Parts: sequence; C-alpha cells; structure tokens
Amino acid sequence: MNKDLDIFSRLSDFDNVLVVDDKGMIIFHDMADLNVLKELGIRPEEFMGKNVTSFYKNITNENSTLMNVLKTGKPLCNIKQEMITKTGEVIETINSTYPIAENDKIIGAVEFSKRYFSKDAIQYLDKYSSHKIFRKNNTVYTVDDIITVNHKMESIKDKLRRIALTNSNVLIVGETGTGKELIAQAIHNLSDRFGKPFISLNCSAVPASLWESTLFGTNKGSFTGSEDMPGLFEQAEGGTLFLDEINSLDINLQVKLLKAIEEKTIRRLGGKKNIRLDIRVISATNEVPDILLAEKRLRVDLFYRIGVVQIDLPNLMERKEDIEVLVDHYLNFYNNTMNIYIDRVQREVLECFKRYPWPGNIRELKNAVETAYNHVSSNQITLDDIPSRIKDYVEAPMTELKKMDVDSLKDAVQEFEKEIIVHQLTKTNGKIAESARQLGISKQLLKYKMEKHKLR
Repeated sequence: MNKDLDIFSRLSDFDNVLVVDDKGMIIFHDMADLNVLKELGIRPEEFMGKNVTSFYKNITNENSTLMNVLKTGKPLCNIKQEMITKTGEVIETINSTYPIAENDKIIGAVEFSKRYFSKDAIQYLDKYSSHKIFRKNNTVYTVDDIITVNHKMESIKDKLRRIALTNSNVLIVGETGTGKELIAQAIHNLSDRFGKPFISLNCSAVPASLWESTLFGTNKGSFTGSEDMPGLFEQAEGGTLFLDEINSLDINLQVKLLKAIEEKTIRRLGGKKNIRLDIRVISATNEVPDILLAEKRLRVDLFYRIGVVQIDLPNLMERKEDIEVLVDHYLNFYNNTMNIYIDRVQREVLECFKRYPWPGNIRELKNAVETAYNHVSSNQITLDDIPSRIKDYVEAPMTELKKMDVDSLKDAVQEFEKEIIVHQLTKTNGKIAESARQLGISKQLLKYKMEKHKLR
C-alpha cells in the first residue's frame, strides 16, 4: 500500500496525462497547458483518435515510449524523450508510461509526462509566463536571454554575474526599449535570491495618492474600506524589488522611498510597528541621471542610495551589429508562437533595419518583426511586410560642416555634436521630439545637449 502511495505521489509531479488504445490511438488526454497542441498545429478536438506517432517527425513505433509499452507490457519510468514537431521545434519531456491490462491482455497504455526546458530553449518560455510551474518567482528572463555579439553588451553580461553575488542596490540607465527589466530579472536569477519573488513596479503607473499604500501596504481601519494588505516591499521579502521609471516619482515621495531603502524597514499605513525586510532594490530610469539631478527631479541622496552600482545600457544604434542576430532570434521565437513559419529575411530588409535609427530600440525592432508576420505572404520577409516608417526612412545628407577652430579632440567632438543637432533641428523646423527621434536619442537628452551647447 505504501509503495502504491509512493508511485502516485511521484506521478503527481507530472503535468500531462495521455491514454491510448492497443493500436496507439489517442482516447484521452489531459494537458496542463494547451499551448503544446498549438505547437503541434492542431486543435484539442483534432487530437483525439489520432495515432500517437503521427504528430512528430522523429517518433515511430520503434522509439515511442507508449508503443513500446503496448508491445512489451512492461512499464517505462522517468524516460527522457525528444520529439520534433512538424515545424521543426524540439519538445523534450520526461515520461512514465504504464500498460493497461484486462484479462491478461494489453488493451492500452497511460503516459504521464512533464515538459522541461534546456538552456538552449529558454527563449520559448515567454509562452508559459502565466504557468506557475514555469514562473514560480515571477520572472521571464535569465542572462541567456540577452542576445548580443556587441562587445559592450558582452561586458555588461559579465558585470551582471559579478553584481549578482552582492546585495548592493543597482540603477539601470537606458532609453525606452533597451531591455532594462530583462537586465533586472537576469540579476535576480543569477543571485542567491532566485528562489524568492521578483516584484516589479512601474512608478509612472501608480497615482501619487496610492503610492504609499502600494509600496508599504495597509492595516485594517487606516482609512475607510482599508484591509490588512502587504505592500510590494513585503511581497518582495527575501527577493528583489524592481522600481522602473523611478524618474517619474514625485520628489516628495522620494524622501519616503529613501528612508525605506536605506533602513530596509517599512511601516504599513495605519500600522503601529516597523517591519524589517531582506530585499534587494533594483531601479531603472530612461533619462540620464545628470539631467534629473540638474533639473532637481531626482534627489541627490536617493540617487546615491539606489545607484551604488550603475549599469548604462547602449541604445540599438550603438550596437548595430546586434540587429541581425536579434532578427534571427525573433524569427525563431515567432515561428514557435504564431501559425506562420518564416525561413529568412530579405537582405534589403536587413539593410533597411541597419539604416533606421530605432528610437524605440529593441522593443521597436521586435514589434517590426511581429508586424511583418502579420503581412507576410510567403516564407520570407520582404520590404513590403515591414512598417512603412522603417521602409520609407531616408537618412538626410549632412550639410558640409563649417571649419572647426578647436584646440583638442574633446572640443572637436563637442563642436561636431553641436553641428549635428543644429542641422537636425533645422531639418525638422525646430521640432524637438521629431529631432530626437531622428537622432535616436530621448527628448530629454536632446534638451540637455541643447542647453549645454546654448541652443535654447
């Protein structure tokens, strides 16, 4: 009896159940995630009544665990099986398969399976972000999801591995779409805190009136209708709290945040006792800290506290060599998440991608590839499939720069930068937002440079 209970306790670790008759035809299935059927290109009702070997390129009567159990009548436990779908995706599972007998005759078989992912296949996990088995700590990304051949980005990946060993607060600086949350999740999953929660908050999305209750929580009776509710600081206990767009936080609230981060102690609204915390705080901003400090939109003391370690992410224009590898990565991703299979991208499209300034950075590139999947009419992406703003972009020729009378390389670079900004503003009739987009920088950074060069 105890042996039977042990078997069933181990079977409870599996996600999927499949039952076939004596011919290997499917008569029952129960799957934890129906995305598996999507990858096979079929609907749930189409799965029934089909031979278990008919959905994969490499599964035959000889190597199928189910067909082997039907043939031998002997169970196979904890067997690794690698299956290749019709679209070429590799699915790896661990199976335990048992015969079903009646009057000493094998009349079918039942298989319990659990899908698992190797590091090489981790990019496919975006599809499973809502599944608690795959997302126990609220993250989607690891350091392996930083796709790059750029020297600076490779150095950042190495830096993340060192940073993860400490508990120091981190500030990630990068334009919109450069992957700041990916970096934050990578640090969390490289650290000893990976088994604890990763809690993320976009500071710009929380009204000032709700900010304290959101971060610090509430006690019942602290205001009308309030209940005992832990805030995000408490929810991140033992793990990481990621504060994105911290530059949008009201200056008066920054004082309260500083105290919580500095003392690692919070008190709920209406509470009477302090709560000690063991968390790591990672913050991010899409503006240059020097600008925020100069404009007094970020407190100096808070900056020093959150930016013990600072990571400056390059924009996509600074890592153009990554465009092609990122496009290949997104082809692989969308081939496995859409009902369309693309073999390649025309060389003209890649050249167009390399000319375009990408104001939305990597996020915009990913969206451009997804747009192409919705327009494509063959097995390759052409210029007709990508967004018109990218296809029609023309890099305006620079006017001849005036002769620069300077004494040093630094002065020459500054003068050259000033000429570029003047040229761009002239071309857009002084439109700062459009000029920033064309230059591939944020509007705030352009304003900062205009003030530096006395152009405002």
